[in-house]
Amino acid sequence: MRGKQAIEMALGKRLLLGEMVARGARKFPDREAMIYGDTRLTYKQFNARINRLAHGLMDLGIKKGSKVAILAYNCNQFMEAYFALAKIGGVAVPLNFRLHPEELTYIVDNSDAEAFIMGEAFADTVEDIRKDLPKVKKYISLTDKPVKEMLHYETWIAKYPDNEPLIPIKEEDPAFIMYTSGTTGRPKGAVLTHKNEVVMCMLEAMWVGSEPGIHDLSDSIALTPPPIFHLAAFAFSQICFFLGATLVLSTEVFDPVNIMETIQKEKVTAILLIPAMANFLLMLPDLDKYDTSSLQLWVSGGAILPTETRKQIRKHFSNIRVFDMFGQTEMSPVVSGLRPSESEGRETSVGKPLPFIEIRVVDDNDNDVPVGVVGEAAYRGPTVMTEYYKNPEATEEAMRGGWFHGGDLVRQDAEEYIYIVDRKKDMIISGGENIYPAEIEEVLYGHTKILECAVIGVHDDKWGESVKAVVVCKPEEQLTEQEVIEYCKMHLASYKKPRSVDFVDSLPRSAVGKVLKTVLREQYGKSVRY
Repeated sequence: MRGKQAIEMALGKRLLLGEMVARGARKFPDREAMIYGDTRLTYKQFNARINRLAHGLMDLGIKKGSKVAILAYNCNQFMEAYFALAKIGGVAVPLNFRLHPEELTYIVDNSDAEAFIMGEAFADTVEDIRKDLPKVKKYISLTDKPVKEMLHYETWIAKYPDNEPLIPIKEEDPAFIMYTSGTTGRPKGAVLTHKNEVVMCMLEAMWVGSEPGIHDLSDSIALTPPPIFHLAAFAFSQICFFLGATLVLSTEVFDPVNIMETIQKEKVTAILLIPAMANFLLMLPDLDKYDTSSLQLWVSGGAILPTETRKQIRKHFSNIRVFDMFGQTEMSPVVSGLRPSESEGRETSVGKPLPFIEIRVVDDNDNDVPVGVVGEAAYRGPTVMTEYYKNPEATEEAMRGGWFHGGDLVRQDAEEYIYIVDRKKDMIISGGENIYPAEIEEVLYGHTKILECAVIGVHDDKWGESVKAVVVCKPEEQLTEQEVIEYCKMHLASYKKPRSVDFVDSLPRSAVGKVLKTVLREQYGKSVRY
């Protein structure tokens, strides 16, 4: 079977990301690799486009270690950029298109990006921040028509040959810098290698493939609606190329009707959805009119899948098996998973560690806690990032003792199943996006009328969690809820802004003056994570 062969081949060779599609082009050139809207590319065609882009990037001076920022909606060109950079040793810096221009500017500059690939929807945004990006020398547009002072992607790559670039790459070379929201107000760039990502493909394929009744995954037609700037979406996508399967990328923003039409039209067999997306899908009034009989695998990630949502998925998609995956960017990204055969009676668990990934549950002194006791999750294995880019202090703190400390508070039962309890750093997950209260609080403290504030996550039926700000105004000053929200929108990505604001005379504090967010969560509605 091709899936098994792919794993055996990877075990016997260098673990290089760029080799995935090249191998597919050699082994099954006429098999469809990529479907995006009306664009359909075989492995031979997809690999040829990747190679042309690779030669074009080298002609611009992009070499091993060079960083290239990418800001675009899902599209085949976005995926081509990932693999073209991998083939020449370049480093992709994918950008969250929901970020505020100030946040984008910081990430592009901090990453030392030398080139910037831009989607049509973001032309105005990029034009506004170009003056603040002195390190970026070349801009490449994915627009239908050429943009002034930018290379037009399709016209430009057509000039280059489609032969393999043959640049010597090592497994340990960086392939990505994936920026994660920072607890101190600044995002951190997790550096991930070729080996990290290829090993992750192997582990996920082994884990899913070991479920009883699962057939050869290389025959899959897999749909990826979440944006591929997220590592969870890219990791799901790259498994297709690792196994020789077919990837279907959904277009632009999430559209439940489009997703259902695509499943029916393309006879999709596997799909990745975060719980918030699943909720919107399940809200369609005519959900059952679509033919979804082809759908067999439903992978849930990005947030904990509520039990009721799981029940509704099973009700409306009778042929599917739900696989829960849990992890974080720094782990490439999956650390554990719950398979359908294990879920009965364990619906609130995020499963067991994937093969070759070790998980410890530790106290504040990094001592293992007893079974069933809550502690912080610490990980070790071949998928751990190498560092936070240009941030040795954060790297040392996260990697203390040789284990990556994920910041999640968990408990583990006697059978090694993991249960998420809370986030040590108060992280909020809203619609699959990681949001850190400290970043929002930093903005709020910049308001001239605000004395102090605290930001917490509260339960939200649609998004899992939503952001609530609890604000104390300065004496004789007043603000409205909308004024606070609009102020945050001026400095932050829209999805990070508070969706509700409460005004109080004072915040609850401990004896040493620390704000007691546990009290606030109980007061305003503790987030439900099961």
